[in-house]
Amino acid sequence: MSDPARLSICAMLLTTFAFSLVIITLPFSLFMCIKVVQEYERAVIFRLGRLTKGGAKGPGLFFIMPCIDSYKKVDLRTVSFDVPPQEVLSRDSVTVSVDAVVYYRVSNPTMATNNIEDYSHSTRLLAATTLRNVLGTRNLAEILSERESISKVMQDALDEATDPWGVKAERVEIKDVRLPVQLQRAMAAEAEAAREARAKVIAAEGEQKASRALKEAAEVIAESSAALQLRYLQTLGTISAEHNSTIIFPMPINILEHFLK
Repeated sequence: MSDPARLSICAMLLTTFAFSLVIITLPFSLFMCIKVVQEYERAVIFRLGRLTKGGAKGPGLFFIMPCIDSYKKVDLRTVSFDVPPQEVLSRDSVTVSVDAVVYYRVSNPTMATNNIEDYSHSTRLLAATTLRNVLGTRNLAEILSERESISKVMQDALDEATDPWGVKAERVEIKDVRLPVQLQRAMAAEAEAAREARAKVIAAEGEQKASRALKEAAEVIAESSAALQLRYLQTLGTISAEHNSTIIFPMPINILEHFLK
């Protein structure tokens, strides 16, 4: 008789013995046979080391056979963890420290139990490695300005790698990007110089517009002597409005021409 046949006969004998033991010890055996899993949990049952048919059980009540069945509960809720700060060398040879947060959940309890020993620990290690690999292909400007696209690329890579484990990467977010102190000072000085240059350009454009407006106003006033006199009287009114002890009235020559005649 072959070995598989012998194992099958042994399995049948042990199953029969366990079933008989449950019947004999009723109703006390029910406390050992009935198990409960919550709405957010699933139970993966093994009978004599083999996965039982029907996949994971739950939520609610399920039955196991004493001595020959074992089970493992798997939580289906979304889990988040912080990726420790990673020292990354960017494509333009700048060392930055980047940390992130990852959200994942178990999508297939059977695969998460059978295909990997510890899916949680493995997902954490893979997230740190993926973060370094993705950021190593970007330069500093892209790391600072394209966080959303980097997070999306990292999520896709992490989701593809964890799919055989029955794990689904739901979201990845870049939390913080820390630059060296010397680089921060250099970037601050560069930003300040750019702001000063932009302010000088704006001031020069304002002076140019003001000069053109003043030239146009002078041409309009020069076309009419009455307008020039009104502007002269307006200026005198402005001077007299201030509290001065002495006021000098300059008199235009065209006013004296009438008396000279």
